[in-house]
Amino acid sequence: MKKSLLYTRTGDAGTTSLIGGQRIAKNSPRVSAYGTLDELNAMIGLVQAHCTQLDDFVTSTLLTINNTLFNIGAYLATPTGDQDSDNHNPTNDQTSTPKAPITPATLSDLEHQIDLLDSMVPQLRQFVLPGGSVGAAHAHVARTVCRRAERDILTLTDTGAYVHPIVLTYINRLSDYLFILARYINHFTGTPELTWRP
Repeated sequence: MKKSLLYTRTGDAGTTSLIGGQRIAKNSPRVSAYGTLDELNAMIGLVQAHCTQLDDFVTSTLLTINNTLFNIGAYLATPTGDQDSDNHNPTNDQTSTPKAPITPATLSDLEHQIDLLDSMVPQLRQFVLPGGSVGAAHAHVARTVCRRAERDILTLTDTGAYVHPIVLTYINRLSDYLFILARYINHFTGTPELTWRP
């Protein structure tokens, strides 16, 4: 029987290949950053699986987010030029600065979706607790994973690696989207929201 291509045995000692072939420890800040994005992407897939009845514009947005996160993950898995240097200077030769994996239009589209969902749910008057419907609860979990991805990317930048600022802006905005998505799912399904009672 032919050996499956799914396993290579090259990572058995705890290293993995970045795009371009460089070997790096699997617990490095870079791998943690794009690994958490992978986890977030899977969580968003889980939200979609539990919310097949949602409006087309929501499911389309979630699919766009899946693709965008994959693009950002590939970007983070690609060290380029001075990207991992302690003395990176974005004003240096632009060939050493990796191109942003998303455009300002991508960010604007996400902000538009936040505005749209926010206009469709009751005004927020209390702190909302995670939960309600299954889909909303998973959206809240995705939101917390998104916040962890943001922290992991910041940890990567602390090592001296260059990450385009729009990446952090997008991830920060995505956590807001996932929060309002959870509220929208509960509203759409007629599920009462859980509110904080101090």
